[in-house]
Amino acid sequence: MGFLLNKPDVTFKKPVFCAILGNTLLSTVPGVSGAGGTPDNTLLTPILDAELIVTGAITSHNIKPNTPTGCPTPASITRSMMELCDLQPLFINAGLRHTPTVTCLEVYGEIGEDPRFRDAVPNAQKLFDQGKWIGKFLSGFSDLIVLGECVPGGTTTALCVLRALGYDASVSSSFVKNPVTQKEEICRIALARIMADHVTAPLDVLKYTGDPMIPVAAGISSTYTGHILLAGGTQMLAVSAIIKAMGLRLPSVVTTSYVRDDPSANVEQIARQIGVKIFYVDPGFGDIGHAGLARYCIGEVKEGMGAGGAMCLAYLMGHSPEVIRAKILRTVSAYS
Repeated sequence: MGFLLNKPDVTFKKPVFCAILGNTLLSTVPGVSGAGGTPDNTLLTPILDAELIVTGAITSHNIKPNTPTGCPTPASITRSMMELCDLQPLFINAGLRHTPTVTCLEVYGEIGEDPRFRDAVPNAQKLFDQGKWIGKFLSGFSDLIVLGECVPGGTTTALCVLRALGYDASVSSSFVKNPVTQKEEICRIALARIMADHVTAPLDVLKYTGDPMIPVAAGISSTYTGHILLAGGTQMLAVSAIIKAMGLRLPSVVTTSYVRDDPSANVEQIARQIGVKIFYVDPGFGDIGHAGLARYCIGEVKEGMGAGGAMCLAYLMGHSPEVIRAKILRTVSAYS
């Protein structure tokens, strides 16, 4: 496979990279998310990742942008692509526990609750409406959005949403060993609540068991007049499933080959079930010359903060795979 075997059929002059930040309390359940040194620290990850992308460093906390095994965070990849493309990223605060350290569009959401015990996103309709406004706003000065996300624990909410909408879904994980049993048990309890209350409407599914990112992303997609590439794996497939259930135009999805190749997930099958086009970037980290990046090839991290979409955007803007790889290597090596 080449860097981007199937190229998205988009033409554009004014691209925007945008990422939606959010939290779900599911990330604080021990063992669910690897996006943070401890379960509680997963609530900080979206803020620190955005800080890294905007400023080039994490200054608000004494944390390096690497996993304990030395695997660079996807945000460092996205940072390198923003520099290469000379783009200023846009962040949206969909619902965070802590105050962001960089400028964000604010939709006045709240942290996602644990869907086993209570409604996860009680204000799903309001967040969808806020997303609609952002989609109209961004239409005024851009013709392509690469829309990423950072929601630790979001693959578990994605599993719940996809299953609630009737899809035979298995989702990915930032861990090498996906905590499938734990995710399945959470999903079983959440779906029991949905079935008991006969919930079927898409926004009600999100209210019961989603996270704050999903309704905002769906709202943006519903009103944006240009091209949209949803940058992410199974979480963006959950967004696609909601968009389809609402009868709206389906955008395409772009992610990394490492998500596609996750044996514990069925990404390509989910995409076919939904009917969404999905594109895969293979950055060839196995022979790039960095031991931490090579860990992506064994299933660590895989994707996040729109990294796959950011690499795709750089390619669409005319940068060669060799230039993209060299820029990523220089950037992540500086954080070692």
